[in-house]
Amino acid sequence: MVSETSGTTEGGKDAYLDMELLRFTTAGSVDDGKSTLIGRLMYDTKTIFEDQLEAVERSSRQRGDEHVNLALLTDGLRAEREQGITIDVAYRYFATPRRKFIIADTPGHIQYTRNMVTGASTANLAIILVDARNGVIEQTCRHTFIASLLQIEHVVVAINKMDLVDWSEEQYNSIISDYKDFASRLDIPQITFIPISALHGDNVVTKSDKMPWYQGPPLLYHLETVYIGPDANHVDPRFPVQWVVRPHSDQWHDFRGYAGRVAGGVFKPGDEVLVLPSGFTSRIKAIHTHDGELKEAFFPHSCAITLEDEIDISRGDMLVKPNNRPRVEQEIDCMICWFSEKRKLRAGDKLMIRHTTRETKAIVKGVQYKINVNTLHKVEDDNEVGLNEIARIHLRVASPLIFDEYTRNRITGSLVLVDPFTNETLAGGMIRSLQQ
Repeated sequence: MVSETSGTTEGGKDAYLDMELLRFTTAGSVDDGKSTLIGRLMYDTKTIFEDQLEAVERSSRQRGDEHVNLALLTDGLRAEREQGITIDVAYRYFATPRRKFIIADTPGHIQYTRNMVTGASTANLAIILVDARNGVIEQTCRHTFIASLLQIEHVVVAINKMDLVDWSEEQYNSIISDYKDFASRLDIPQITFIPISALHGDNVVTKSDKMPWYQGPPLLYHLETVYIGPDANHVDPRFPVQWVVRPHSDQWHDFRGYAGRVAGGVFKPGDEVLVLPSGFTSRIKAIHTHDGELKEAFFPHSCAITLEDEIDISRGDMLVKPNNRPRVEQEIDCMICWFSEKRKLRAGDKLMIRHTTRETKAIVKGVQYKINVNTLHKVEDDNEVGLNEIARIHLRVASPLIFDEYTRNRITGSLVLVDPFTNETLAGGMIRSLQQ
């Protein structure tokens, strides 16, 4: 093996587990070099096995490639290797002495936009690749808009294949100007531009001497040092109940715990809690985990909470604080990305909604508008939403949803639309305010 644990520190396993984790996604058009970039990161940080490298070298020779095709490290599906493209979302893991990383390598083809949405939904940072020869194109705009829609805080625009434009600073600056012109209409807190050559490794892990005009750090240094804000909302306490735990054993004869994963805020024994949608109140008696009781629970703790009072609570209910309540409504607006190839969304459609731990029937009251991702204009005269299209819709649900807006809490502000007959996932949605 070249090195599997080069990212661990001398502190051993505990130090490795305590390292900060950055989740990032790569996106770009076909052949922009996403898989090659990830392969280069893994190769230059020595986080691949020797037999993997040998297999890639052998496949590269069989394909007649001039260089070792590092993209083969991530293109795991046979169809991907044969066609030289990315189809599925590939998750890769590597580490350096500074930080651990989880990469979601998402497809570039327009028909796989839905894969980019799912792969980027938990990301802290998005790397959007741009071919230096082609500049900003439709897919660049589409992926940037999705990153903004998903509230990804950091975007890195990696301008790749600089070797094919003779390391031109003028071309680099022209792409920056075009990209900023488009992104200025979106809500992206931080955008960083880095010129690279993923094939040759320039400005990926080490700084390149072929572009002296670029004064910034290489890509890996930026990934290691970029500030990661809190993944979750630690202000608004939210605990969706997944399961009521009743062991019925001699040791736990009268035990009644409410199991779930904290979606926001902090819960402690003694805290007063409100149960929604019933409106009953009680106090937390204890917080249980497999390893013992906790003094406090916060995201992403999975635990079982016991209360001082016997209250009828079931899956889909939510524990909150009485003075900090989410919205409980049957009429909601949300932005969706449509995933289904088999059907389109229309007003009047009856669907199922899965939101936190709650599942309920819903009807589409109307399609308010679709988004043209190239111009960011609203298309209001089209009432059908097809594959990979992004639209704002109005829903009415059979039983009230307990939610926050997506901009405030990713977990309680997101939902999935499901076909009630086939169980097919039709769309991913982000709940928005009626005023947004």
